[in-house]
Amino acid sequence: MTSADGTPVRVGVFGLLGSGNLGNDGSLEAVLGYLRADHPEAVVDALCGGPEAVTARFGIPATRMHWNRAEYRTASRAGAIASKGLGKLVDVFRTAAWVRRHDVVIVPGMGVLEATLPLRPWGFPYSLFLLCASGRLTRTRVALVSVGAAEIRNRPTHALVRWSGRLAAYRSYRDAQSRDAMRAMGVDTARDEVYPDLAFSLPAPLASPSSDAPGTVCVGVMDFHGGNDDRARADEIYRRYLDGTIRFVRTLVEEGRPVRLLTGDQCDATVVAAILEAVDSPLVTAAEPASLADLMKEMVAADTVVAVRYHNLICALKTGTPVLALSYAAKSDALMDRMGLGAYCHPAREVDADRLLEQFRALEKRAPELRQTLAERNLAAARQLEDQFSSLTAAVFPATHRTHARQESP
Repeated sequence: MTSADGTPVRVGVFGLLGSGNLGNDGSLEAVLGYLRADHPEAVVDALCGGPEAVTARFGIPATRMHWNRAEYRTASRAGAIASKGLGKLVDVFRTAAWVRRHDVVIVPGMGVLEATLPLRPWGFPYSLFLLCASGRLTRTRVALVSVGAAEIRNRPTHALVRWSGRLAAYRSYRDAQSRDAMRAMGVDTARDEVYPDLAFSLPAPLASPSSDAPGTVCVGVMDFHGGNDDRARADEIYRRYLDGTIRFVRTLVEEGRPVRLLTGDQCDATVVAAILEAVDSPLVTAAEPASLADLMKEMVAADTVVAVRYHNLICALKTGTPVLALSYAAKSDALMDRMGLGAYCHPAREVDADRLLEQFRALEKRAPELRQTLAERNLAAARQLEDQFSSLTAAVFPATHRTHARQESP
């Protein structure tokens, strides 16, 4: 499987990968699985947030996304501010040099076109713009694959995201709302398709036999302070979310239910510690997942799941475990609706423990029916992602590579 000049096709992957977010790394894992299956001779490397972690886990060469190693630390001193400014300039040339070494660059899933969590325009949005602009200038195809998007009010971030979308050679979205958001921001989406999140292509562990007795409830937590538009009341949102979650967990424990706390990012550890301190009981334990596979193993052994992070929801849905979403963005509502659980969403910004418990009990009553629904929806998602990968191959891989892939496929 080679390009027109006989050399292996060079594929780059780009994003905040290896930085501690399990969902982002799960999206990368899904794309690497596709490349191994459909383009096994492709030479793959990454430009990412945590290159050491990516190389250690996935075995591919990786380069740091930013020249300035303190990119995501707050700069207050003049020297640090100057270093950040210089880094932005250096990254123009570093990104372009990396992109031009590839035939295809893939941005695997993730919410790269949204600002539903706090985000500065000169952070990742700027990096994504440099990537897409470099692709256009060097004639390297940049593909945004099953990504999330949302309309953005902040003007600099809005402009960077809009131009990133326009300059990409290929775009697909993980829900219809994302495509609608990009259309509203001025991107021509007439040829863009909607597919499930890439994590739905990952293998899921087999479910263990269930018992009649009430079992473990997995509670996925998040260091949640609202989004870009909530900065003025970020502390209030966090406190309300944490207090409501603590009340919910405490009630389950009082009823004798084991509770397993799960994270989706390294920063969530502070929330776990706060809950364990507030609910001092041997019935409350915490997992330390290192991947989406670890999350799915926890969830497949549970009766039910209550979760905030988007990819924690996906892991529960993928394993067929009934889940209640503490929703912080439209993407969570869309995902739950798509999988047949739209009635089981609760606002993360306004957690009401009594209402949450009411919804939870309703979810458990319908658990057998919902498990069947999820089994059917997961089969549909798997078929749609096969179409996604076929579409990606046809759109961005060199013609000779596409021909060889078709000839070698069963």
